[in-house]
Amino acid sequence: MLEQHCYHVSGRDVAVIETGNRRSAACSVVLLHGWLDNAASFTSVMTSMAHQISPNIHLCAVDLPGHGLSGHKNSDNFYSFHDYIDDVHQFLVTLSAKKKILVGHSLGGLIASCYSAAFPEFVDGLFLIESIGPLAESAENSVLRLRNGVNSRVRIRRKPRRGYDSYDTALQVRAVHSELPEALVAPIVERGIGLQDGQWMWRADPKLSSQSLYRMSEAHAEAVLAAIQCPFQVVLGSHGYSSLKTYSRAVLPGQTDIQQVAGGHHCHLEHPEQVGELLSQFIMKIDETTFS
Repeated sequence: MLEQHCYHVSGRDVAVIETGNRRSAACSVVLLHGWLDNAASFTSVMTSMAHQISPNIHLCAVDLPGHGLSGHKNSDNFYSFHDYIDDVHQFLVTLSAKKKILVGHSLGGLIASCYSAAFPEFVDGLFLIESIGPLAESAENSVLRLRNGVNSRVRIRRKPRRGYDSYDTALQVRAVHSELPEALVAPIVERGIGLQDGQWMWRADPKLSSQSLYRMSEAHAEAVLAAIQCPFQVVLGSHGYSSLKTYSRAVLPGQTDIQQVAGGHHCHLEHPEQVGELLSQFIMKIDETTFS
């Protein structure tokens, strides 16, 4: 059964959806969601795995800082990508399991890949959904990125927060933006929105929408991927981001397992049973004793 908990880690509340005993589990599987999603992005996948899970497995989907029910960072923090790596580290070291597997979708996958490269001793397996390594671009774009990033912060500081008159309207807007049926995004919306002064407001910190001031070069990104030591599996949607398919062939190590499932960028929402089965099989390869 999935349970909701909130932990106080390094002075900040970290909200999670989890199943299994985080204290006695032999293996903790930590799932990191995409940008402006939240932990509920993984509830259908986690539920689909319930019949395969043994008591030795702890599944834990985390609300990243500023998302879902987790706390926001202070007012002058604009959620630099690299700070997420520190956030994940602070959470992982609180888990007692001998083995830890990181699962990441989109932004969560970018974070998980970088963390796995920097701290191989803490990661026994890496499972990415519609994500491969950190975002990269030509160094020639660095000055323009700095300028655009600062200007985006200026706009966010000036922009008033606006809500929706009804929950249904908010759900419709998010479904259109995600190009998914309302039923599939409803869990994310329910966890990510709240009623304030008669208006439905997103809980996500508005500063999450600022543009990055810095992005790695392609050489940096390739070095990160080359440093990953643990078993590594990638799942791509058949109608997901086409750039990921090209990128995976160019830079991923030959031993990396790449699987394709039906669906788009949120293929784990569209086909949770298939993605859940792939994840279950991956976990079994890491530690066959964790499944009954």
